[in-house]
Amino acid sequence: MKNTLILKILAFIIIILIAIIAFDLIHLDNNNQYNSQNQVIGEIEEENSLNQTAEGNNQNTESNSQSSKDTNKNTENNNETADDTNQSETTQDETLFATYYEKAEQKLKEMTLEEKISQMFMARCPSSGATTQISKYQPGGYILFGRDFNEKTKQEVIKMIKGFQNSSKIPMIIGVDEEGGTVCRVSLNPNLRKSKFKSPQTLYKEGGLEKIEADTIEKSQLLLSLGINMNLAPVSDVSTNSSDFIYSRSFGKGASETAEYVKTVVKTMKSQNIASVLKHFPGYGNNKDSHTAVTYDNRSLKTFETSDFIPFKAGIEEGVQSILVCHNRVKAIDVDYPASLSKKAHEILRNNLKFEGLIMTDDLAMDAAKEFTSKEKLAVLAVEAGNDIILTSDFETQRNAVITAVKNGKISEQRINESAKRILAYKYYMKLL
Repeated sequence: MKNTLILKILAFIIIILIAIIAFDLIHLDNNNQYNSQNQVIGEIEEENSLNQTAEGNNQNTESNSQSSKDTNKNTENNNETADDTNQSETTQDETLFATYYEKAEQKLKEMTLEEKISQMFMARCPSSGATTQISKYQPGGYILFGRDFNEKTKQEVIKMIKGFQNSSKIPMIIGVDEEGGTVCRVSLNPNLRKSKFKSPQTLYKEGGLEKIEADTIEKSQLLLSLGINMNLAPVSDVSTNSSDFIYSRSFGKGASETAEYVKTVVKTMKSQNIASVLKHFPGYGNNKDSHTAVTYDNRSLKTFETSDFIPFKAGIEEGVQSILVCHNRVKAIDVDYPASLSKKAHEILRNNLKFEGLIMTDDLAMDAAKEFTSKEKLAVLAVEAGNDIILTSDFETQRNAVITAVKNGKISEQRINESAKRILAYKYYMKLL
């Protein structure tokens, strides 16, 4: 009996131990599964985290790449803008009136062929009937001589010029040769100035370039007060020989010193808002008076390049608005035509010296021009050569000759538009329009 009870107790203990062991095994397995699951989850989370990080990094990389692209694009845009700005500035410097070409183009569309051609003429003011001529033919400008000022008071001159402008649809260039010294128009009249303006050589002897600057300011202000907006000066010819025809009108010194004189006058005139004209391209040298004779220049092209062109280059760099071409026949440039009618001479101005302002002829009434061909053909040749402005004492005849040449197809209307647009742009530039 006692033994049976002991066996039963042992069996119960064994059962309890087995149960405990089984429970521990189950618990351990659960823990292992839990830990395994946690490990897997952890690994998945870690992988997801890594993937998210990678994606984030990729997105950041893409974002940075896009940002870099945008930055590069902006840089390119900025560079393009800078290039455009630089190009615009260069164009403006090179073409002088470029800012106003768009306005000029619009104005051109409103004009007839006859009106565009008329803009190309700077006519000698007739002794009578000037306002009638302006109303009928609309010339681009008038050049005034001593007779137009003779014995008039300042108020009478102002009234006369206002009458011209009031008769014109488009404001006119009103020009004069007020060089000082032997060539004066306005200051010949004591009602307008007590004495004539002095020559450049005299002024320089008295006070150097400072004296010339002061004289240029006084001269410009007087002309502007009368209504004159262009002075056909300074004389830019190099002449050091007192026997030369042009010597007394020139600065009387070598190329580099003449260049400094030209720069001083052009810069000063620009500061006063009056137009200057360099003359007489390609350089007068020691030639005879082309007003009264045919003139031949046999000097080499190298002489022009190393001397005569230098003052013209200086004026161009200073922003001169116009250059007048003489009637001398320069064999080194063109053996067939006077410089004023020579395409080759004009190509040197445009292509070699990079001048983009107004090119004008010397007066086509001068003997050196008249003896070359008829007055009708002179005007046509002047346009074909590349002149923007024809300086003439026979406006109506030569205007009609150019109109006929365009209508006959000898001159294209595009050629007329080229000069008319440049003239209109100049008038906007000078605030005439």
